[in-house]
Amino acid sequence: MNPYPSIEAQDRPARLTVGVVGAGRVGPALAASLQLAGHRPVAVSGVSDASVRRAAELLPGVPLVTPAEVLARADLVLLTVPDDALADLVSGLAETGAVRPGQLLVHTSGRFGTAVLDPATRAGALPLALHPAMTFTGTSVDVQRLAGCPFGVTAPEELRMAAEALVIEMGGEPEWIAESARPLYHAALAIGANYLVTLVAQAMELLEKAGVRAPDRMLGPLLGAALDNALRSGDAALTGPVARGDAGTVAAHVAELRKHAPQAVGGYLAMARMTADRALAHGLLKPELAEELLDVLAGPAADGGAAGPAASAGGQAPSGGPGHDGDEPTGTDADGPGSPEPTGPEPTDTGPPRPDSPDSDSPEPGPHGGDA
Repeated sequence: MNPYPSIEAQDRPARLTVGVVGAGRVGPALAASLQLAGHRPVAVSGVSDASVRRAAELLPGVPLVTPAEVLARADLVLLTVPDDALADLVSGLAETGAVRPGQLLVHTSGRFGTAVLDPATRAGALPLALHPAMTFTGTSVDVQRLAGCPFGVTAPEELRMAAEALVIEMGGEPEWIAESARPLYHAALAIGANYLVTLVAQAMELLEKAGVRAPDRMLGPLLGAALDNALRSGDAALTGPVARGDAGTVAAHVAELRKHAPQAVGGYLAMARMTADRALAHGLLKPELAEELLDVLAGPAADGGAAGPAASAGGQAPSGGPGHDGDEPTGTDADGPGSPEPTGPEPTDTGPPRPDSPDSDSPEPGPHGGDA
């Protein structure tokens, strides 16, 4: 028996009224993309200056109302708030009777599947988890960038086709993620997108200290090629002194970092050890060169403490390297080609029990929501 009789696959695509709870970087962009597909945004909640401005730019003419009023007006509600605020928001909406039977309730968190929406589901809502694997800027460029964007989709089997249809209408490409796999999926995106930004920003700072006038221009071609090669070839794309087993060069790197950027030593050693793990496992690093290299990588971190257990060498691949996982997004979030707002994260709507609560600046993590 189908527990969701009001949304059969053959009934799609119906034109829906759309509401947004949390006018951060993600919600207005998704609502604007749904508007391009023929749906009608009717309400948005947001109290911070940035959110009011964002809603006005991406959803002109759509009234700003309370979260409860958003649910009263919309057939499809986008809950675009930070991960840690989502459960309380859903519980508050359900407890105050704001949820209507047959209402599509969509969250954009990468971490959660549909279980977080259970209080609303028990009230009759139709739960969907649609996470855009992309970083968001909070500007109109995000709507254009949704074309071809992968979405991590989790929904009850009876709603799967409806969920995938909504993603396609937004220009995205649905990728089915099992409920139990959502945290691992989101961790993979955080490693691939959020931490990439940290590494790139640190590399630019070091280049500046080395006297490079335009670190971004120097890194751009190198990073572009490295990313393209990695996506095409995986570990076979590894290059550099660690993959070659050039212990002397790695030792020189560590010594210079200790002098000029001691805060970067721990990260360098950790990434170098993981790179050595993967290079050994894939036959790129010769075992006879690994022992001296791993001795260098076993040195103390910047604070004088141990940098971590050294992997064993002597022809044996060290253990502890990460598994190979597939992200975006979102993201929250590292921002992409568009320029993010320079302000810090905005607070978030927490539902009818706290109608004065400000809204979210991103659904994550991003990268989610993304925010990878």
